Amino acid sequence: MILTVTLNPSVDRALEVDALVRGEVLRAVGSHIDPGGKGVNVSRALLANGLKSTAVVPAGGAEGEQLVDLLKGEGVDMLAVPIVGRTRSNITLAEPDGTVTKINEAGPVLSAAEFAEVSDAVLTAARSSDWVVICGSLPPGPSVPAFAALCERLVAAGARLAVDSSGPALLAGVDAGATLVKPNREELAEAVGRELSTLGDVVEACARLRAAGAGTVLASLGADGAVLVEESGVLAGTSPVTVPRSTVGAGDALLAGFLAAGARGEAALVEGLAWGAAAVSLPGSRMPGPQDLDRTTVRLDARPDLSRPLGRG
Repeated sequence: MILTVTLNPSVDRALEVDALVRGEVLRAVGSHIDPGGKGVNVSRALLANGLKSTAVVPAGGAEGEQLVDLLKGEGVDMLAVPIVGRTRSNITLAEPDGTVTKINEAGPVLSAAEFAEVSDAVLTAARSSDWVVICGSLPPGPSVPAFAALCERLVAAGARLAVDSSGPALLAGVDAGATLVKPNREELAEAVGRELSTLGDVVEACARLRAAGAGTVLASLGADGAVLVEESGVLAGTSPVTVPRSTVGAGDALLAGFLAAGARGEAALVEGLAWGAAAVSLPGSRMPGPQDLDRTTVRLDARPDLSRPLGRG
């Protein structure tokens, strides 16, 4: 069983518009409301493909109640930890060419006591979990040392820990010895303090995170696919999408597929890329099911051209 942890979940409203024009009154041609947050999306993607997971979410206010109701409506097993603050709401504006504009709230402040309660819930549930997957940004309030302590306690307890975050939280997961980290291109560049312009830059940056303590690094690169750097070597892969609709949650779907297929080697990368591409072809933050997956479009390369330039980030 996979335990996902989303410390700053959200209620996500996605609106599809013909074109985003600043200062104009626009009519939506489609809309979706989904439970949001990276870990939540990982759980939703696993569930859509018949795999068991439990989502840990702090929830507060009317939006927190709506989040819980949305998760229940989708059949997601969860541990909702009550908090005083109001769960955030995010807005996504999607255009027909796949361009996505996101407006994200910062989220509620978690007190030290609330973060401790969430941590206790995670540590207890981790005892019966195959993976603990901590995803997304830290909400205002909890310090990086407190987050690092949670990661360290999970690793010390023998949990297989995956971290998909950014900035100091990502580095805390690396320092704690997470089994897997999954940065995107921007997060990876921030972690190593340099611009990533080629595939070779990405491979070198992933290797630096492994040298710093991470077991495996899976870097998601948007239209450039993904790079997997693990003990057995380097793999790069792509899965083109003919008609992109929304990139929201694509990296989360990639991570879910990778975990679902064993989190190592070619088979896992193929699955991750197929799930990620399928998510891009769906509106809003919908997660793909078996009927949406097309593994035949995935192309892997065990000896990638490291000089290949990456597209614009």
